[in-house]
Amino acid sequence: MNQNDVLLAVNGTLMRGLKLNHNMVAAKATFVRETQTEPAYRLWTINDEHPAMLRVTDGTGTKVAVEVWSVPAAGLAEILLNEPPGLCIGKVGLEDGSTVLGVVGEPALVEGHREITVYGGWRSYLTQHRQ
Repeated sequence: MNQNDVLLAVNGTLMRGLKLNHNMVAAKATFVRETQTEPAYRLWTINDEHPAMLRVTDGTGTKVAVEVWSVPAAGLAEILLNEPPGLCIGKVGLEDGSTVLGVVGEPALVEGHREITVYGGWRSYLTQHRQ
C-alpha cells in the first residue's frame, strides 16, 4: 500500500467481478482482502441494481460481507462520483476492530426498498435471490 493510498471497504457493485468494479480498476485501486463489518450494519437492495448499507445503533445490526481495497487518494473522489445517487463515503467498522473508509447509504435512500440484511452481503443476495 502506497503512503497516499486509503483503505476502502466496498459492499456491492464495486466488488470484484461485479457491474462497477471497472471504476475501482480505473482508479488504480488494489484488492486487499475479503472480510466482514462489525455487527452494526443493515443492508437493502435498491431496485436490485445495487445495495445500500447503513450503520445502526439499536442492536439490530449484523456483519456484512465487504471487500477492502487500497485506493490512491486521488482516485477516491473519482470512485465516489461514479457511484449511484444516495451512496457516500463514511467510516466503517470491520470485524477485526479496525475502521476504514467505506461505501454507505444515506438513510433516505432505503425508504421503500427491501431489506436484505438476512443474506449477509450483496454477493450472497445475488446468488440466492436470482436462482
